Amino acid sequence: MASDPRAARYTTLKEFFPFHLSEHRNATSRILHFIGTSLIAVWIVLAIVARNATWLRMIPVGGYGFAWVGHVFFERNRPATFQYPTYSLASDFILFWRLLTGRERFRP
Repeated sequence: MASDPRAARYTTLKEFFPFHLSEHRNATSRILHFIGTSLIAVWIVLAIVARNATWLRMIPVGGYGFAWVGHVFFERNRPATFQYPTYSLASDFILFWRLLTGRERFRP
């Protein structure tokens, strides 16, 4: 793997996830990611319960809006979503679950 994490080519989620964690070291950024992912879950449930797909239109706002604010203003880095969209999305949900269950801390 290259010395510059951005230059690295990750071929598995297992390889990518440590890089993902390194891009999410700021507590405020982690909180914003957690809020955004929580909203996604709420909106999916609301869409199902209300039988109204309009709630699903909010997913990009919660999923990307909160996360990108965290990256731009607190992490001061570029989201890996552009280069690794699938691994990045999966890693966001893994980090969310790890924060929820206490396996990962909001203040690393």
